[in-house]
Amino acid sequence: MSTEKSKINPKDQKYAENWLPIKSILNGCIQTEDGYQVTGVKIQPKNIFIMDYDTQRNVIYNLRNLYNSLDYEFWIMVSGRPVDIHVYLSALQLMYNNVTTPVMKKLIMQDINKANMFMSKEVGVVDTEYFIIFKERRPEIIQKKIQNLVSGFATCGLTAKQTSNDDLRVLMEGFLNDNNRTEFGTVITE
Repeated sequence: MSTEKSKINPKDQKYAENWLPIKSILNGCIQTEDGYQVTGVKIQPKNIFIMDYDTQRNVIYNLRNLYNSLDYEFWIMVSGRPVDIHVYLSALQLMYNNVTTPVMKKLIMQDINKANMFMSKEVGVVDTEYFIIFKERRPEIIQKKIQNLVSGFATCGLTAKQTSNDDLRVLMEGFLNDNNRTEFGTVITE
């Protein structure tokens, strides 16, 4: 009997990606085997709760109108992407060293302490990203939907742009790997 473990060929592994009908990610779209393209827009987050009450109501009203005007199936997706804030902390430290007024020193030190608190947490610092994703076969309809979404979010005071290949890869990776960054496929066990 051999004590060597049998080696598993990575090509023989069963990955979730192999079960999905994805051909490629190209030009900001996930190309599927059945001819659909999955794409959408990435919406830049904005904290409306620091706005005055009337502005908040206006943004919410416009968002409700935008969502109610969409006459096709879509998905709202939220993704948390880890952020390294060491550069930000270094800049704060330099600023703290160059400031002479006690009030400014105190404010900068509060920011440094808050950043250190976030870094000490188990979750770490994440940048939350918001997406509206849809699927469509025809490129001209895709562009029309993208333009309508971008202008609709602009009416709400929000900035949106078409998803990039990287955005879609991050979404897929987050969905398949529980938001853990990996360099390999998601293994499915039987």
